[in-house]
Amino acid sequence: MEGILHKWTNYISGWQPRWFVLDGGTLSYYDSQEDAWKGCKGSIKISVCEILVHSTDITRVDLTIPGEQYFYLRAINAAERQKWLVALGTAKACLTDNRTRREKELQENTEAIKTKMSELRLYCDLLLKQVNKIKDSEERGDSAEIKPLCHLNLGEKLRESEEANENQSQDSGREGAEEPEKPDIPSHRDQAPSTALEEDDGPPAPYTAGPVTQLEGEGSNPEQEQKHNMDQIKEDGEDEVSRNQREMVSAPDQILPPQDPLLEEEGVDTFFSTMSHRFSDIRLEDDRGIPTQDFLDSCYAIVPVLDKLGSTVFAPVKMDFVGNIKKINQKWLSDPNSFPTLQSIVLHELQTATAQVRNSATEALLWLRRGLRFLKEFLSEVHSGEQDIHGALNNAYGRTLRQYHGWVVRGVFALALRASPSYESFTAALVSQEGDQLKPGFTSGMRRDLSVYLPAMEDQLGILDDLYDEYSLESDEVV
Repeated sequence: MEGILHKWTNYISGWQPRWFVLDGGTLSYYDSQEDAWKGCKGSIKISVCEILVHSTDITRVDLTIPGEQYFYLRAINAAERQKWLVALGTAKACLTDNRTRREKELQENTEAIKTKMSELRLYCDLLLKQVNKIKDSEERGDSAEIKPLCHLNLGEKLRESEEANENQSQDSGREGAEEPEKPDIPSHRDQAPSTALEEDDGPPAPYTAGPVTQLEGEGSNPEQEQKHNMDQIKEDGEDEVSRNQREMVSAPDQILPPQDPLLEEEGVDTFFSTMSHRFSDIRLEDDRGIPTQDFLDSCYAIVPVLDKLGSTVFAPVKMDFVGNIKKINQKWLSDPNSFPTLQSIVLHELQTATAQVRNSATEALLWLRRGLRFLKEFLSEVHSGEQDIHGALNNAYGRTLRQYHGWVVRGVFALALRASPSYESFTAALVSQEGDQLKPGFTSGMRRDLSVYLPAMEDQLGILDDLYDEYSLESDEVV
């Protein structure tokens, strides 16, 4: 994207028009479009800068790298600023996704290297065990049977070595300086090497079977000793499921964990079950009046959904949304006792003939209601199972806000919707604890929470719809 923006230069020259070009994640500016061939006068990388929307000036946007670089810019009008915000936000989002993907690939490669190093250390340790076995057999005059290491399950042996290391540390206090038993040869019936290893700070401790010392003390011959150790390793190598089944049979009175997956799913919390204020928690007055403070608190609580859709590209939408909440809140704060419900605010402005005045609380509530309807329709699409976030947002926009927007604002919204996140990214942002989206009960938990939240939201929006229809407060004005 390229065009004219006014840039703050200094207190002498003030705001000066410059030709700006956004290309490849870098925003550059020139004296004019005709002088672009002379080279840019300055540039800033969008991926590392903060995009700040000015709180009072509707044409201004600031790009800052704290402590390094500052661009204070003004667009020709508010619509032009929104176009630049969408373009800048889209560029920043794309660059951030690419950097995150590269960092993830680097992390995965690092973990793979660590896993291979752990396998090599374990392989070396098992090889030393076999060398020790050969030496011991030669000293006793016996022949040792050597099993090929290629049949070893390295993952299982690593776990056994860690357990043996813990047992050896515990037994050292009881046995004093007693010499540990020589390690036996691993069984050739183990599975193929596993790559699911955990990093170890040093070589694993030798595998030590407890009964070996006792059998040797009783005078058992090497063949019986080897057979016993082979059986012990086989028994320790059984999978956890078979071991648990054996324990449950031997202890029938043991309390079993719940097997119903629905019981586990109930414990998964989502953004909508941990919100500080919810529409579903609002208690209406006897005359179906909507409490002002509770309603505004619930509106503030739903704002983070816009950030989860894209804090940069949805910044203009969020600013308009929050601005309407603040206008109603200021009206309520002027006399809380006189405006306990939203209906009381609207009726008061009707009586004073200020309901349809620009920036009135009634007008703010009109646009806030439309914004809430847009969010409600979008969340209903997600609740019904729609996983195309762009499609869900587009459908919700077409049913709610589109009819009130002119072609300029529609274009801005189209660009913002095009930069919407994937379903996985959006749902990952709706968890109460990191990683909950991977749990099997997360999807059902989302549906459970939305099935409570959305009907209450629809009920209160319906009350406001009836109020505005009754007093003919709807407006067909296009922005």
